[in-house]
Order: sequence, then C-alpha cells, then structure tokens
Amino acid sequence: MILLPRKRMKINLFGLLDTSGSALTAERLRAEVITANMANSETTRTSSGGPYVRQQVVFESSGTKGMQSFSPLFLKSIESRGVHVAAVIPDSSAPIMRYDPQHPDANKKGFVSFPDINPLTEMADLISASRAYTLNSSAVQATKAMINSSIEILK
Repeated sequence: MILLPRKRMKINLFGLLDTSGSALTAERLRAEVITANMANSETTRTSSGGPYVRQQVVFESSGTKGMQSFSPLFLKSIESRGVHVAAVIPDSSAPIMRYDPQHPDANKKGFVSFPDINPLTEMADLISASRAYTLNSSAVQATKAMINSSIEILK
C-alpha cells in the first residue's frame, strides 16, 4: 500500500462566516416569499387584474456567473463563496377555476380564478427553509467557537 502525501487545505474561518451569512440572508428571503404565497392563497384579484401568482425563489452560488464548463464550476464550488438569490420568479401553473357564482370576481359562467397554491407544499417549503436557516445559524456559532479557540491558542 502506497501512502500519498496529503495536500494541506487552507481554511478561511471568516470566509465560512461569509458563506453561512449569505445562506442566512437567502433562506430568510425564501421564507418571506413562502409566507407571502400562503397569505395570498385565496387572493382572486391583484393590482394587475388577475389572481395572485405563486412566487418561487431561485438560488445561485456566488461567483459562478457565466461559467459553462463543469470543471471550473466544481472547483469554484469547493471554495467558500456563498449563495445569493438570483431571482424571484412567478410560477407558470394556471389558476384553479372554482364554481362560485356569488363571488364578486366570478366570470359570466360563475367560475372564479384562484391561485394554484397548495398549503402542504408551502408548509413543506417553509419547514425546509427554517431548517436550512437553523443549520446555517449553527454553522455560524461553530465557526465563532473555532475562531475563539484559535485566539486562545495564539495567546
């Protein structure tokens, strides 16, 4: 068995804080968008005239714009870069038509356009965002502990 020498990795603790901080910001925005979706699940009329349209958050790794090949993308992903919200895009699904002739927004046939928002999907997404936020918060705390330990060692 041949043992190869290991390459020493440099760990930038402050870079880890930046990475976790960017993820905290992105997950907070994701939770806000999900909450807005849930709050507007019965909104049949918006300022644009139609029913509310479900919004989705698109994350992107910071520092990877314009990369076409997988190899540079992979190498960049190993480095501490973080994440940011690339866009908040509308869902392309069609509204749900419900028969309610007494509703003020009913069409001539008595149907009302409601947003295609599933509360179960939104709750699952909100739990996912909450857990990701909590994990990144824990990573910040662990990084702070490592920085404090490093300072104690250097004293």
